[in-house]
Amino acid sequence: MHIHILGICGTFMGGIAVLAQQAGHTVTGCDANVYPPMSTQLEAQGIRLSEGFDPNQIALNPDLFVIGNVVARGNPLMEEILNRGLPYISGPQWLLENILHDKWTLAVAGTHGKTTTSSMLAWILEYGQLNPGFLIGGVPENFGLSARLTDTPFFVVEADEYDTAFFDKRSKFVHYRPRTLVINNIEFDHADIFPDLNAIETQFHHVVRTVPGNGLVLANGTEDSVASTLSRGCWTPVEWLSHLDGWQAGEADGNGHFDVFLKGERQGRVQWDLMGQHNRHNALAAIGAARHAGVPAAHGIEALSQFKNVKRRMEVRGVVNHITVYDDFAHHPTAIETTLSGLRARVGNARILAVLEPRSNTMKLGTLKDQLPASLHNADQVFCYGANLGWDAAATLAPLGDKAETYLDLDKLVNAIARNARPGDHVLIMSNGGFGGIHQKLLDRLAQ
Repeated sequence: MHIHILGICGTFMGGIAVLAQQAGHTVTGCDANVYPPMSTQLEAQGIRLSEGFDPNQIALNPDLFVIGNVVARGNPLMEEILNRGLPYISGPQWLLENILHDKWTLAVAGTHGKTTTSSMLAWILEYGQLNPGFLIGGVPENFGLSARLTDTPFFVVEADEYDTAFFDKRSKFVHYRPRTLVINNIEFDHADIFPDLNAIETQFHHVVRTVPGNGLVLANGTEDSVASTLSRGCWTPVEWLSHLDGWQAGEADGNGHFDVFLKGERQGRVQWDLMGQHNRHNALAAIGAARHAGVPAAHGIEALSQFKNVKRRMEVRGVVNHITVYDDFAHHPTAIETTLSGLRARVGNARILAVLEPRSNTMKLGTLKDQLPASLHNADQVFCYGANLGWDAAATLAPLGDKAETYLDLDKLVNAIARNARPGDHVLIMSNGGFGGIHQKLLDRLAQ
């Protein structure tokens, strides 16, 4: 079958493309914006891309159009598909019907940590010789690609609460029917589609309703929102994360190593290079979920000692004149705060220059903008790219005083960072998009 994917360069839809190709389908696709790592992954897989949504792509004559949630009514190609009555389906529905329908699905949900936890879980299952398939919203460095299809029963999926498609406003994860479900956390996000936290909890409860009685829910034991969601009804055993009655992480030593406990009983010690309490929590979720699939906790702990993290998660993009430049996907204030806290724990008193692009739909709307100053407290200097926002970034960051600077021009932003950076500094660039190629521009500027 030939499928043509609209919105193929999103992390989820790009993964769908890889799975479809590995399943033997002919795959083509189109998107408006193309940037790594997804564009390079698709090119490496030999998947042909078209720039934009020209209705003439109908001439490719695919058997089915798979529609990403970036596509709205008014999109010229989508309008042509509708006018001609051509067959189409959402990405999550295609995934269920073609890949997940006969799998033991391990789904990782939550406002934060989905990509990293999914990557840890897939790696633990791989280390345990279960050869899992997976679809992850990033590129785990242990695998080098975001999606893989195997002939085993096990499949790890990053379970996003964002809506499915313009014609299906349910959250993506209600399609996945997991046997093992991780709920890492539940916070308010996606202000473009959810009016409040209660609406998000409702969607999480919808996926809880789909987990069978012989499955397992691993749930954050520190958040009222998670407890509130499960209190609406849960028909599945629950193991609590970061909780005395469930999985706990001991304090990390200076190298980030920590002990893992289950109901107070020590399971082993994770020895790795990752930083931050949030990653210790992610590790607990991955170890617990893998244990449900048959990998002993001790083996999961061993596996994480060889975990290489995910591209765009505290990824070092280069070191110039003893100035280290990192790329991170953080864009929600909570993620920004935890990422900075993890880096601060690693670098001690060294200076941290935080560079932020508030690019997500929620941040563009300004719904969480008042939380930004507090989330940046661990940075010594803050540089914000304030273009294309519906609010004044400089005014929002005014509580930070002289340590915050806002720019509407990308080149001026790069020059300002380079001017301020000095040997020994750590420059943390945070965005959920390509950020205009700022990472290489900054490295080149620093080299001058």
